[in-house]
Amino acid sequence: MNIGSFLQTVILISAILSILLILLQQRGASLGAGFGASGELFTARRGLDKSLFNATVVCVTVFICSIVGLLIIPA
Repeated sequence: MNIGSFLQTVILISAILSILLILLQQRGASLGAGFGASGELFTARRGLDKSLFNATVVCVTVFICSIVGLLIIPA
């Protein structure tokens, strides 16, 4: 297994995990915000919400770094 195929596997796994982690996060806007209501409320992330956010950031960072690594490595 060469480094190119390893990076492609990392890209695939991190892309799927990123999609799942993004979909698991809570939405900040309520239904009324879609109809023009200004009910914006900014709160600090705590508990599981913070862990999901940090895992999403790590997963997307791995995804981007592996894509850049695949571009740098000659074919």
